[in-house]
Amino acid sequence: MTIDLRGLVPAPVTPFTRDGSVDVDAIHRLGAWLASVEGVKGLVVLGHAGEGTFLTQDEQALVISAFRNAVDGNVPIIAGITGEGNKVAALEAERAVAAGAAAGLVYPSHGWLRFGYQKGAPQTRYKEIYETSGLPLILFQYPDATKATYDLETQLEIAGQEGVFATKNGVRNMKRWDTEIPVLRATYPDLQILTCHDEYLLHTMFDVDGALVGYGGLAPEPLVELIAAGKARDYAAARAIHDRLLPVTKNVYHRGSHMEGTVALKEGLVARGILEHATVRPPLLPLAEGASDEIALALKSAKLGSVTVPV
Repeated sequence: MTIDLRGLVPAPVTPFTRDGSVDVDAIHRLGAWLASVEGVKGLVVLGHAGEGTFLTQDEQALVISAFRNAVDGNVPIIAGITGEGNKVAALEAERAVAAGAAAGLVYPSHGWLRFGYQKGAPQTRYKEIYETSGLPLILFQYPDATKATYDLETQLEIAGQEGVFATKNGVRNMKRWDTEIPVLRATYPDLQILTCHDEYLLHTMFDVDGALVGYGGLAPEPLVELIAAGKARDYAAARAIHDRLLPVTKNVYHRGSHMEGTVALKEGLVARGILEHATVRPPLLPLAEGASDEIALALKSAKLGSVTVPV
């Protein structure tokens, strides 16, 4: 695989106009800014932060192509592949290729979140998506609290399949992280291991090649520094960045629902001057009154002010 994601891979939000349509102009501002930050290695669109499952097929294709145009070839665009069944997901991956995606982040079938998966089923999902679309794929490890989390054997078998070049791990169980990541690393030394623990980045930063996080779409500059500190095994520097970001982390991710993080990210991008407003698509709702001011103050305390968007 030629796609190198060893660094920061933001998963940006999808901007909407005030009437709820995909905002291509705002995508251009957001994508151009993120691609201009040194250390950003790619963008993952249509993920949880990007409200990907809330979009029509045409809108999904529009978002991929708009971000691709925004980055002007400087970084690859990776598409979240979320369709429920193998065939549906494979066709989604084909559309992503046609729209300009360079790789795909494969979500588990969402029915597995509640009911679990049959042994061997996740492997067939990756196989059919790759064989149908030819899209290089990222293994997505869900939180241990869900029934869609993959046991180590399943992760190893998927990681060994043709077309799989990286894993985004968000297991959120540090016992499993500390025991499973070394096995993945030893078994597949070329597999790119990316953390997606937005709210636990400090712990995971010393074991990975990079971070694939929605957080990167709001605060790419310090997260690039955090990744560098982790790779240098400089705990003191990493801790200082973590502590500097903690007020932002609390205001974005320490909320009643992780889904509120998407709304908070948009409010943060308003504070940073990228978005004009924080419109989301239902069933997401605006945050409580005063939240936007709290997020803006947290960003200011972390020395994350307004940014200049490249022209």
